Amino acid sequence: MSNSNIKKLVNERSLLLEELKTLSQMLHGSWVERYSVCSIKNCKCHKGERHGPRHYLVINENGKQRQKYIQNSQVESGQKGVSEYHKAMDLIDQITSINLKLIKERKYGHGE
Repeated sequence: MSNSNIKKLVNERSLLLEELKTLSQMLHGSWVERYSVCSIKNCKCHKGERHGPRHYLVINENGKQRQKYIQNSQVESGQKGVSEYHKAMDLIDQITSINLKLIKERKYGHGE
């Protein structure tokens, strides 16, 4: 691989790292919406019109799965955070691919 191609890879990686910095609201978890039935006997929820949706972010906390309630006023922000996490993982995959190419060319870890 030519030096110019190596420089292109290093520059591309720098751009990806800059983009990664913009994802400060990321949330690592799964989004869940739930509907429920209450204990009031004559409530509409017992006739099929359940309460909800209620929103949760399912995360791993100390090796245990936890559901964190997200208020309706925070749903859009919470969903954006999950989306940012997926974007971050895509960027990390691209950076890994570049780094593997640099390793192959023995140009990885040389102060680029």
